[in-house]
Order: sequence, then C-alpha cells, then structure tokens
Amino acid sequence: MLKRFSANILFLGTLCCLCGCDYLRTRTPQDILRNPFAPSAAEYAEQGQEMQPYVKAPSSIVVCRSHQCAPARLSMSKEYIYNSLLHLFDNNNYQKVLICQADPASHVCLENYITLPITAGITPTNAYIDHVRITDVLIGKKANRLNLILNYNLTYGGQVPDCTPAKSIVFAKTVDHVLLEDSGYTCKMTTIGQSTVKTVLAIDYIDLDYGYIGGFYSIGISGPAHGGGNGYMVLRLPKNAYPLAPALQNPKQSEQSKAAQTISEYTGKTETSHKSGRVEIFPLKSSSAPAQTAE
Repeated sequence: MLKRFSANILFLGTLCCLCGCDYLRTRTPQDILRNPFAPSAAEYAEQGQEMQPYVKAPSSIVVCRSHQCAPARLSMSKEYIYNSLLHLFDNNNYQKVLICQADPASHVCLENYITLPITAGITPTNAYIDHVRITDVLIGKKANRLNLILNYNLTYGGQVPDCTPAKSIVFAKTVDHVLLEDSGYTCKMTTIGQSTVKTVLAIDYIDLDYGYIGGFYSIGISGPAHGGGNGYMVLRLPKNAYPLAPALQNPKQSEQSKAAQTISEYTGKTETSHKSGRVEIFPLKSSSAPAQTAE
C-alpha cells in the first residue's frame, strides 16, 4: 500500500514538473486516466471564446479572370458576379469540392479542413469538414439568387454521422455583398437526437481561372451536439468557370450526312426537300414519259 501511494505521489510530481499546475487544475482524475494529452473542457471553452460568433464583412470582393485579379467594384456589376458564380457551380455540378482553412490575405490553404470545437453530449471534441459535394444547381425565381443542394462531409471524434443535404442559396445583393448560406441541415451526432448545422459564408474572393471561392465563414451547431466556429476558408472546385472551350470544333457528321455529301460530289448536284427541310440522299429523277398534247 505504501509503495502504491509513493508511486502516485511520484506520478503527480512528475506531471507538475512537466505540465505545470494549470494542467492539474483544468483536469479531473478521470480525464488524466482516460487521455492525459487530450485538451480539457476548460481549454475547449477558451478556444470557443477566442472565436468571435460573427462573420467578418469583406471590404471588397476580388475577382480573378484571364489571370488578372482586381476589385469587382472597379469594372464589374453584381449581375456579372452572379453569372460567373452560376457558370462556376454549374460546371462543377455533381462534383466533390475541397474545403480548407486558409489565410485571408494570400488565400493559401493552411489546413486541408476546417475545425469546429463542439460538445457532443457531455464530451468536448472537434468537428471537421474537409469537402462538400454539389448535388444540384438551380436558378432561383428571385433575381440574383442561385439555389444549391450541398452535402457536407462532417466528421467528429473519428465518427461520420448521417447528415441530410443542405438547401443553400448564393445571393448577390450588391457588388460587395455576396453570401452563401443555408437554412440548416441535421446530423445524427448523438443517440439522443438530431443536431442542426447552419452555415454562412461571406464571399470575398472568386478565381474564375482555377475555380476557387474564398470567404469568411461562420458555422453553428445546435442540439445534443452544440458548438461551432468561424474563420476563413477556400472552396476548391475541380473545374473553372468557362463553359465553352477556347477552340471550337465542328460536330461529328452522321452516316446519313456523309452519304449525302458523297452522292452530291458524285452527281454534282443536290435537291432539297421542302417538306422535310433536309437534303435528299437519293435525288428524285424527272419522269421520262412524253407529255400529252391537247387535241
């Protein structure tokens, strides 16, 4: 018994020397025995307080086209931004879009995912989103609105919950105010019930050459699992925003058109059917019967 007590005192003394008194102050004995290196509930709360629960409004939207970037307010309109985003999302329909935590100044990815401190039941943990899949792209009935169906890949604590698709909209109110937001989608993150996730993205960077969209995000989770966070993220789409190829090619000719072209070259003439509006493959021959004269 004395040896076990001495071993515990030695273990606590070693922890105090290595980690300091704050380590023991913010953790319970169960936390130390379960995982001594995991962040405590107090540390998760401090991280949540450091993250401000609002979206930073961008001062201007930067649009890159033809490998040149400039503020949109100088030479663009909200209609142009809306049409560009429509082409960009429409070209990437049914595609997997990568999401990363990025630097707002250089738009360079810092992590290949975004991190959200949450509490699932009574357990503090982190939720991660690394990509989203575009399921459908529709033009909204109201002006300057684009309807999207997005499927976010959300994970937490090494688990992948079942989430419903997010009905999202892209709204271009002005040339400096473009938002991507949803009405909330649900995820089965605990055995008690469903948790609701809401996302808002204030877009401030659009690269039409490489298919990048950047902006300040705010994601909140409510329910048995609650939490969230904000920051700056970049959506990396597989395709760019240009719907047409720069070098247009003639469509392939069908076998019927090839046969008509061969016969026209052989006979030197073609006849057009006024009823069908197409070139006849075999031109009709004129009747060889002599005309009857009236007596």
